Amino acid sequence: MQLLKTLTSIPGPSGNEKPVRDFILNYVNREMGSWKVRPEILAGEVYQDNIILVFGNPRTAVFSHIDTVGFTVRYEDQLVPIGGPEAITGSKLVGRDHIGEISCELLVDEEYHVRYKFGRPIATGTELLYKPDFRDTAEFIQSPYLDNRLGNYVALKLAETLENGIIVFSTWEEHGGGAVPFLIRELYEKYKITQALVCDITWVTEGVRHGEGVAISMRDRNIPRRAFVERIIALAQKNQVAFQIEVEGAGSSDGREIQQSPYPIDWCFVGAPEDHVHSPDEKVHKADIESMIQLYQVLMKEL
Repeated sequence: MQLLKTLTSIPGPSGNEKPVRDFILNYVNREMGSWKVRPEILAGEVYQDNIILVFGNPRTAVFSHIDTVGFTVRYEDQLVPIGGPEAITGSKLVGRDHIGEISCELLVDEEYHVRYKFGRPIATGTELLYKPDFRDTAEFIQSPYLDNRLGNYVALKLAETLENGIIVFSTWEEHGGGAVPFLIRELYEKYKITQALVCDITWVTEGVRHGEGVAISMRDRNIPRRAFVERIIALAQKNQVAFQIEVEGAGSSDGREIQQSPYPIDWCFVGAPEDHVHSPDEKVHKADIESMIQLYQVLMKEL
């Protein structure tokens, strides 16, 4: 869990993912000598803060967004959300402006305006994120930003054994998307990719529970092609990987932009469920992390 702990401590709100991109690139360059296949690395200015890792002769791409929710300082003590963070009075926020390091507290007033409490004014435009607080118990991991640092962790564990496939570390997902359209064009036109998996984290609900396996989503606000989802379910059953079926009418992911692209690419969201979504206390069962890694290894071999 040390890699996951490190990932959760790296700031990377939507629009400012560079610190996460730099960490992942350094990690890949350091570790790929021990992987089964050394990937081709596509990164740099033309890709903005996104990364594409190409292994062997790929058929399927895995998308794992590297941005998180947070807050932007507006004027005076006002905060504007990045994505959809859970604003809870008393939450600890950290950041840095031109004066120095910041460790402050979030406040929600009587009119539900979100503000900060700090000993001095914070420069307008400063990003404030939940303070790192990684908790590792016998059964659970609890921390800010398991969405989607856990997805990034699973993707990097997958990279260790991946022979044929593409792993994409994407940006902007939490705040409406924007990166996937130009990434998907590259994957389809250059590599003829027609299958995609969304390596992200979903919700614990009345039908998706802790400890019962990774969630395979049949739909959220968007509906993937059923024939592709049923292939994934069949492979999970064949390989005896613990999983749960998710059906929701709200929520979205990189899958939305894949589906709305002009390319015929099937997709499915496959991710561990968590409680306390977009809060400082996101919580995931370790058994669900294990089944998520197992299922991705199976799918990238057999799809």
